[in-house]
Amino acid sequence: MNWNAFTPDGQFIIEGKSGGQLSGLTASVKDLFDIAGYPTGAGNPQWLKSHAVPHEHAEVVRLMLDAGVKVIGKTITEELAYSLVGENVHYGTPVNPHNLECIPGGSSSGAAVSAAAGLCDFALCTDTAGSVRLPASFCGVWGLRPSHGVLSVQGVVPLAPSFDTPGWVSKSPEVMLQVGEALLPADQYELDSKSFTLALPEDLWSRARPEFDDVLKPIYQKISSFFSSMGSTNLSNHKLLDWQNAFRMVQGFEAWQSHGEWVKSVQPNFGPGIKERFQWASTINENEAIDAKSAMLIHAQKIYDYLNHSVICMPTVSYLAPKKGEASSEQDRTNALCLLSLASMAGVPQITMPLATIDGKALGLSLMSQRYSDRQLLKLSQSIWKFLK
Repeated sequence: MNWNAFTPDGQFIIEGKSGGQLSGLTASVKDLFDIAGYPTGAGNPQWLKSHAVPHEHAEVVRLMLDAGVKVIGKTITEELAYSLVGENVHYGTPVNPHNLECIPGGSSSGAAVSAAAGLCDFALCTDTAGSVRLPASFCGVWGLRPSHGVLSVQGVVPLAPSFDTPGWVSKSPEVMLQVGEALLPADQYELDSKSFTLALPEDLWSRARPEFDDVLKPIYQKISSFFSSMGSTNLSNHKLLDWQNAFRMVQGFEAWQSHGEWVKSVQPNFGPGIKERFQWASTINENEAIDAKSAMLIHAQKIYDYLNHSVICMPTVSYLAPKKGEASSEQDRTNALCLLSLASMAGVPQITMPLATIDGKALGLSLMSQRYSDRQLLKLSQSIWKFLK
């Protein structure tokens, strides 16, 4: 079957070094990462034409190859990664292997599809505001957004540098951990789940559809055995919408700072949603961005404080994958970003686990932990998966 996961002419082979820690594993690479000798298209044909073919690999691609990974090609991304839908007007919509009628989610649409379809062992992608976690949830695979800054973004097309990070998705929790042990630095924070609360903040869960709790409750009740206790203490004092608005303002300002000159010069033919988003971003002034970032840093500190004694457990996304061509509601998108923006604004790791389905659609359950506890979070999630099998 043609999953439409790869960019046009984007399938090729680059062998990794023999004998590496990840030898024997194959990976696709989202078309935001530079790969020497191959163009970086960032989901837009005019970007492709207006940028030179790179002569060096992005740093994280180099790390993968040095570890022995075989790269099998570049996957479709939404334009400049500025969307969570997964439909690219220029290159088409990658086919969601979990439910062929549904969108895959974005912006790492091709990456999630390539992993879910078994075309590779894992897929390298990026996450700014959920671009690893949402498509992983929709496509029924594992996905990690690491702590901000632990992986280099050198050689990666930016969107909003305060939030951009490489991440990866896979069908296998063992591969998720294997990749993390090879690519991630040693943890700087001790995550002893037996002394932590499994937190299900009621303000987060209230943003998800009510039926999610019915399906996920038996799962998180089992997971609670890994923790000292379980609780639902409010995280944001019911101000998630304000938190999300501050995040969006900073993201939009940085997106325009990253690409505004190119947009004004080239006037690219952006698809629906992307065009309007950049138009809005162009209107944000520096004072608005400074105020939003100041507020956002206060919110981030509240997340850090909360995670000092808890691991947050929540639905990865607030709604299920819509059918292709049937846009989600504005309320669904707002609720989703209220959840997805938390790890982004605080720069903390979050893993989505494909542990449930509703009406044939995949539903991810996430764990979020303190910054720089990434490897331990991966190990914890693997232990949970083995326990639930």
